[in-house]
Amino acid sequence: MEIIIGLLIIAVGSFCQSSSYVPINKIKKWSWESYWLVQGVFAWLLFPLLGALLAVPDGHCLFEVYALFPKETMLTIFFGMLWGVGGLTFGLSMRYLGVALGQSIALGTCAGLGTLLTPIFTGNSSDLTLAVIVGVCVTLIGIAIIGIAGAMKSSALPEEEKKKAVKDFNFTKGLIVALLAGFMSACFSIGLGYGSNLVWDETADIFKTLPATLLVTFGGFITNLIYCLYQNCKNKSFSDYRNGALWKSNILFCALAGLLWYSQFFGLSLGKGFLAGSATLIAFSWCILQSLNVVFSNVWGIILKEWKGCSRKVIVVLVVGLAVLIVSSFLPELI
Repeated sequence: MEIIIGLLIIAVGSFCQSSSYVPINKIKKWSWESYWLVQGVFAWLLFPLLGALLAVPDGHCLFEVYALFPKETMLTIFFGMLWGVGGLTFGLSMRYLGVALGQSIALGTCAGLGTLLTPIFTGNSSDLTLAVIVGVCVTLIGIAIIGIAGAMKSSALPEEEKKKAVKDFNFTKGLIVALLAGFMSACFSIGLGYGSNLVWDETADIFKTLPATLLVTFGGFITNLIYCLYQNCKNKSFSDYRNGALWKSNILFCALAGLLWYSQFFGLSLGKGFLAGSATLIAFSWCILQSLNVVFSNVWGIILKEWKGCSRKVIVVLVVGLAVLIVSSFLPELI
């Protein structure tokens, strides 16, 4: 029963993450770099800090544990900075492919590489059991099927229909960007692996990954801050921040987007606390999260009519891919 609860919690966090781009679409008259940076303050600093504080026992300070493990702290931040590059290109993948297909390819790559590379980088290769490897393979098969559906959509729809769903649709360019985004985004999982010791013995299992999550998102914030300020300067968009008439509504939507985005990692931490009895699912939890992100992002893609006008055959292929991803989420426990 605890395993089911843990998977449901991760699923809720995943659904929130996949919904985070909906409030972003409500932001008015701000350039991309401006709203991306402001929502990042909430997504990568404020909410992760509040989450990390839940892991701190009475009488202790959050930065106390970071001081005890300086090497692990710096490595966690470093891989967070690399993940930040993935976050930047992740947005471009959705620009060229749409929410559904862009997230599918990027998150699929992120799911597989994050699960496989984390134990290798952190010296815990024994976590790569046959069940975990099979689960990753099935996940990638599901992603590949969804990618096929996207390619079928690209070849079948006339150009004007593609533009209606995704204004800057470009399958080739989007595929390259999405693969790069997925590769760099896998560094988030590696960062969490290096930060696994950044916790107190008294900390509840459900909060144990939150101090490391804060460091990874902080590293990502540094990368995004540099890039967004550069774009502000290049595009002369600093005036966005001075437009007081837009602050109230735009800040609200940025905060909501940040909260929804962070929910995936808060849910991952809570969910792993309930999966503690299954070492296989703990090792596979990153892949579970990203698989569910793909499933829910495609649900939003359907809602946003990104698949409108596709043939029944394309939709069937898409549904088969989603079904394979759902099965992959609990498959390792059955092996």
